[in-house]
Amino acid sequence: MPKKLSPIKQKVLLVLLSGVALGLSYSPHRQFKIIKGLTKEWKRIDQQKIRNEIMALYRSKLVDLKQNADKSFTMVLTDKGRMKTMNYHFEKMKIERAPWDGKWRVVIFDIPENLRKGRDGLREKLKSCGFRELQKSVFVLPYPCDNEVDFLIEFFGLREFVRTGILEKIDNDLHLRKIFALT
Repeated sequence: MPKKLSPIKQKVLLVLLSGVALGLSYSPHRQFKIIKGLTKEWKRIDQQKIRNEIMALYRSKLVDLKQNADKSFTMVLTDKGRMKTMNYHFEKMKIERAPWDGKWRVVIFDIPENLRKGRDGLREKLKSCGFRELQKSVFVLPYPCDNEVDFLIEFFGLREFVRTGILEKIDNDLHLRKIFALT
């Protein structure tokens, strides 16, 4: 069983991974939310403890220090650190329930049998995040979820097999509204 990371190490890794999230986010509103959340969490961490935890992360090869041309250093996630962070984020992932904007988010996939574990994992995580199954490989949700779905697709390594979209109209709209308790 993998050793559990301390809360401070988890936060440091999440701060680093949020750089990736900022790069994937096209919405200025979503970017602002990410930065606001980061700032809030960063202020809660004792600075001496964070220095100690960063050095421990470096020794554990979860992060690497790169020297810049101006002699400063940049901390980057290693592949091992990225996986550890993604696993942590995966376990805590949830999709915010916002007021409905009248649009349906759809995830469609056709994943080969040799990737069955990834397909089943994606299907189960979509369900646990609140998606409803329209058909065996078609899921729908009424809330914005681009970043979360992108994260899941990357987590399971299924980018080439998954399509996403936003629908403004669907023929079983009334049924879906009832399922999601929308007005």
